[in-house]
Amino acid sequence: MKDSLRPGIIYEHRFVVPSSKTVPALYPEAEEFLAMPEVFATGFLVGFLEWACIKAINPYLDWPAEQTVGTHIDISHEAATPPGLEVTARVELIEVSGRKLVFAVEAHDGVEIISRGRHERFVIVRERFDARVGEKRGRV
Repeated sequence: MKDSLRPGIIYEHRFVVPSSKTVPALYPEAEEFLAMPEVFATGFLVGFLEWACIKAINPYLDWPAEQTVGTHIDISHEAATPPGLEVTARVELIEVSGRKLVFAVEAHDGVEIISRGRHERFVIVRERFDARVGEKRGRV
């Protein structure tokens, strides 16, 4: 991590919602999801917010040797967004505690706020992380 990784980093990330990021596409194996409305899925919204946080801090890491993984998310999903609308995530790094990073997150679909909350990420060294995952895989 670079010394410049400090609270106050703000980043905006935009994405046009395709049909492949709607509720029926989340788990096409589940008939329950297939029967639901074609709107931006909460599961994909979570990934979008994570993506914005990753992009916000990658310049402050020794990327790709250092990366971050999500460890906690607490967000609302306040409004439905149909495919074709552009969503904008605005994320702000609000806390750095060792390798733990905390973000305030918000998303808007051009009509209204669709999400807000907090997200935590943890800085990892990819090589060590992969070694631990490999050990775990070997135990199963």
